[in-house]
This record gives sequence, C-alpha cells and structure tokens, in this order.
Amino acid sequence: MGTGATQSARANSRRRVQSTRWMHEVLWAYAFLAPALIFYLVLLLWPMIHAFTISLHKWSLIPSPRSFVAFSNYGAALSDLLTIKSIKNTLIYTTAVAPIAMILSLGLALILNNRSIRGLGLFRTVYFIPVITTWVAVGFVWRWLFEPNFGLVNTFLGLLGIVGPKWLASPYWALPAIIITSIWKRIGYNMVIFLAGLQDIPRQYYEAAQVEGANSWQSFWQITLPLLNPSFVFVIITSIISSLQAFTPVLIMTKIGGAGAGGPLDSTRVLVYHIYEVAFRFCDLGFASAVAFILFAIIMCVTLIQLRLFQRKIEY
Repeated sequence: MGTGATQSARANSRRRVQSTRWMHEVLWAYAFLAPALIFYLVLLLWPMIHAFTISLHKWSLIPSPRSFVAFSNYGAALSDLLTIKSIKNTLIYTTAVAPIAMILSLGLALILNNRSIRGLGLFRTVYFIPVITTWVAVGFVWRWLFEPNFGLVNTFLGLLGIVGPKWLASPYWALPAIIITSIWKRIGYNMVIFLAGLQDIPRQYYEAAQVEGANSWQSFWQITLPLLNPSFVFVIITSIISSLQAFTPVLIMTKIGGAGAGGPLDSTRVLVYHIYEVAFRFCDLGFASAVAFILFAIIMCVTLIQLRLFQRKIEY
C-alpha cells in the first residue's frame, strides 16, 4: 500500500509539473501574440465595428444630430443610380484587368523561366519596375501618353494610319485607358509569383513526359498548369481584390483642375472613389459606410467563390 501511494503521489506530482509547464507555455505564447492581437483589435476590428455603426445612422461629416436609420442607407445605396454605375464600372474594370494581367504575366514567366536567355536578370528587373513605381507617378506618365493630340499612344497609332481616340477625354475610352495602365503595372508582380511557382516544379516530371513522347504543349497542359494551381489561386484572388479596390489610377488620371475625378460623365467612377467622394466631398458618412460594406460583401463573396472553385490540394 505504501509503494502504491508513493507511485500515485509521484504521478500526481508529474501531472502538476506538466500542467504548470503547459500553462507557462500558453502564457508565453499569448505574451508574444499580444502585440499582433492588440494591433488587430485596435486598428482593424474596432474601426470595422465603428464603420458598421456609422452605416446604420444618418451621420454627416459636418457636426449635426445623428439619427438611427437602421438599414435605410443600404437600401438607398442599392437604389442609387450613381452607386449602381460605380458597381458596374468596378466589375468591368476587374473582369478586364485580373484575367488579362494574369494571362500576360504567365506568358512572360514561361519565357523568362528559360535560363538560356541572355540578360535574364535584366529583363526580370525591367518588367518588375512598374510594380515598385508609385501609382501617382505611373498615373501622370500614362495620362500624358494618352493625351489625344500630342500623346505617344496616338502618335504611334497615327504612324499606322489609325486615328486615335480621345482616351481619357472620351466617356467610351477613359475606362479602357485606365484598364491598360493597370494591366501594365500589374504584370510584373504576377510574373514573379508565377516564376516562383514554375521553379518549384520538379524537372523530373518534364523529363518523364519527354520519355513518354509528350510535346511541349502537352507538358504545359498536363504538368505546368496543374502544378501551378497554388500560384493561380493566389494571383487570381489578390488581383481581383486589388482591382475591386481600385482608387488611385482613377483619381490621378481623370481629375482635371478643381473638378472631381471619375469622369467624363462618371464613366470611370469606381466604388472606392465613389465612397471617398460621398464621404469627404458630400460629407455623408452614413451612406458612404453602407457602400463600403456593400463592397466588403462583394469582395468576400467573390473570394469565397474563387477558393471554392480553384483551390485544391497539390502534391509533388
């Protein structure tokens, strides 16, 4: 009985030591996580809760009584013609920029993945320069390039015997001009992601395919594309989220003098610029917050659909 009691006491003592050690590890883990958690709560979660609260009120930027209107701001936003046009422009911009930039960047990545090309590092650097260039600088340069009378784009088209459009001065060509600029700036970033994915694919698969008699096109469809799926998922999701949040190119390239951007005739007004103008030009924070949460819902739904459709487990 004495031996059994001693063993039981030792077991209990070991459990207490293990429990104390586990508690210390948990406390240290939370201590290291605390800065990130505080950052998340103070700078992300709380502003989102406060913005949602604002969206449920008639809340002006000018000091005035604030009344609770429940979801009236959401109903007004979804029935507002300018908001609907902003959503339409945003979707057109996104569906053009994201897939075209992805296809072009994949083509560039396949070309620059060939190590036999001379000056490979130089080409990669040149294509990545637009990514690290600020949107303000890019916007002003391309605004000059698209100038109808003296811009280089129309000058080049004139050499080919084509009469160039008015671009940013035309309600039909302004949005395509911004789309072209955005694609040019986005290609380099996507290219780097695809290059990383291509270099992670084991060469043995291609060698085995050659032994089996597969040509380059078959290797691309049966090996490269399936194994690039993680890169595709990342590029598609980040490209679409970035495009849905477009703001700076519209502000820089379409703002003329003291007038607002988004023209001509609101043909380039996208959702984020619409939110900005409603909030800080028309001083209607409640309506702007409601539109912001509509954009949040669109981004969330699109992202979940993409993850459902494209994400799958890949094993090398």
